[in-house]
Amino acid sequence: MKQSVGAKTLLFPTPVLMVGTYDQAGKPNLMNAAWGGICCSKPPCVAVSLRKATYSHGCIVERKAFTAGIACEGRMAEADYVGIASGREADKFAVAGLTPVRSELVDAPYAAEFPVVLECRLLHVIEIGLHTQFIGEIMDVKADATVFDDDGLLDIMKIRPLIYDTARRGYHGVGPRLGDAFAVGKALQS
Repeated sequence: MKQSVGAKTLLFPTPVLMVGTYDQAGKPNLMNAAWGGICCSKPPCVAVSLRKATYSHGCIVERKAFTAGIACEGRMAEADYVGIASGREADKFAVAGLTPVRSELVDAPYAAEFPVVLECRLLHVIEIGLHTQFIGEIMDVKADATVFDDDGLLDIMKIRPLIYDTARRGYHGVGPRLGDAFAVGKALQS
């Protein structure tokens, strides 16, 4: 029998996204957001939910754009730092030793050191209690050459994305491939 733990933000795993924005003065900012993920396939969209109190919230509203980089194991400390510090008080790119890159497609920066980035134009804004959900249409995905496999596809084991444990507030990595999606269940079909 299952045990009730109440209504909580428990979903396993959640991605660790590096949300890049510019403020009104054009200063690049980066924050760590775990409340996010793909929300539509056509058009391709990603959703990130931010508290109104965050500096990035106002930047997205102002600029109508953001980037969503995929945090990786090799940059865990930097990814955590940009989620702890506020862009109101710190130049997070400088402190974390990250390189801001201006998107060619949207009015937002990304950090060169994270291997994959989604460049998004703001499509919808949904107010949900403490958070605002920003839905961005993915205009392009850019990835380092080092994270592609021999078939030209992105390789999750080369990206080594960070995933967030919402119950224990910890970071984890991904494990080996277990099976083929849309295939392993076919044996159960009549």
